[in-house]
Amino acid sequence: MTTDLAAFAKEKGVKYFMISFTDLFGGQRAKLVPAQAIADMQEDGAGFAGFATWLDMTPAHPDMLAVPDPSSVIQLPWKPEVAWVAGNCVMEGKDVAQAPRNVLRRLIGEAAEMGMHVKTGIEAEFFLLTPDGEQISDPFDTAEKPCYDQQAVMRRYDVVREICDYMLELGWGPYQNDHEDANGQFEMNWEFDDVLKTADKHSFFKFMTKSVAEKHGLRATFMPKPVEGLTGNGCHAHISVWDAPGADSKTNVFAGEGDGPTGEVGLGEQGKYFLGGIMKHASALAAITNPTVNSYKRINAPRTMSGATWAPNTVTWTGNNRTHMVRVPGPGRFELRLADGATNPYLLQAVIIAAGLSGIRSMADPGRRWDIDMYAEGHTVTDAPKLPLNMLDGLREYDNDTELKAMMGQEFSSAFLKMKHQEWNSFVSHFSRWEKDHTLDI
Repeated sequence: MTTDLAAFAKEKGVKYFMISFTDLFGGQRAKLVPAQAIADMQEDGAGFAGFATWLDMTPAHPDMLAVPDPSSVIQLPWKPEVAWVAGNCVMEGKDVAQAPRNVLRRLIGEAAEMGMHVKTGIEAEFFLLTPDGEQISDPFDTAEKPCYDQQAVMRRYDVVREICDYMLELGWGPYQNDHEDANGQFEMNWEFDDVLKTADKHSFFKFMTKSVAEKHGLRATFMPKPVEGLTGNGCHAHISVWDAPGADSKTNVFAGEGDGPTGEVGLGEQGKYFLGGIMKHASALAAITNPTVNSYKRINAPRTMSGATWAPNTVTWTGNNRTHMVRVPGPGRFELRLADGATNPYLLQAVIIAAGLSGIRSMADPGRRWDIDMYAEGHTVTDAPKLPLNMLDGLREYDNDTELKAMMGQEFSSAFLKMKHQEWNSFVSHFSRWEKDHTLDI
């Protein structure tokens, strides 16, 4: 693990560091720092005006300092003279409580105090579009069911191969790449890891994918629903909990067997309670996992061209069945299928831990397991909550969930709700073509 960035620069031939942080809206911010100055930056941090980003600050606030975490440093494989490093936001000697990476770090600490070390893997889906973002980049990618289309994936081989080569070089353990369910859509998978490392990798993956796409004259987008009528970009999270951090992890504390409410699918008592917390807070989770106006075009979408949205709209769980919000594909882990491509990499992991710890502390019951096709028989489920219909409903659910707000931190929750309500107000004040088409002659 790297501890000295100046030594890292000397050893690796790095000339510049990108000291990066992610704001409340998932925007990635950075300063480019010459290697000769990195020792001072590692001690004091790079200065930012928080108000100039999506954080709840004013121009009168003091400098916010992003102090680089050397353990997160990644040398850019496509530009080796530059290294990316995640920063922890500090102001006047104290952690900025609303900063997403700080929210996650605090919750990791809470889990560790309970003897639990969360590991996750994510499935980040994205589209490759024309540079203006208006069309799918491959004019021949027109199949009605394009998932796993080998011709289409090979037409974008140069982009996919380059990104996968870089992940191999970085030691992420990528293990499969495919054309996804929408025309122009792709998914690349790498091995699960400690939750903070996964969040950093997720953040870097988005940066890397966009950079490589631009290099090839394309535009990569993680927007939840960039093309009407096609499957949207999900960001499924696979979750497990272990008894020790990192490479020392020996026991999966989620694993179990038996005839209980979750034992039959391979989740023991701790896994059951953690899942119970996810189910208990699901409607409020959506504000974090599905944070944009466009997000709700994915989770409340009509049937897509391929025949299925692959997104949930009801709070249900099951075994190995992809039509539910949570599936348990194998012993000792479960997959949360709610989040989309717009989710903040750090807040996604933070809210998973927050809901899970809440479930364990309250011994939450995950409720009934549903073994049905939710797309065909979902109307028969009458006693499970529906997910929010829009961003405003999601924010209201989050605001009403006082326990989850407290777990995520009151300062963060207040800032997030304030900024997101401003975003919603901006959206509803926008006059659309639809309004004229449907109202002009009334």
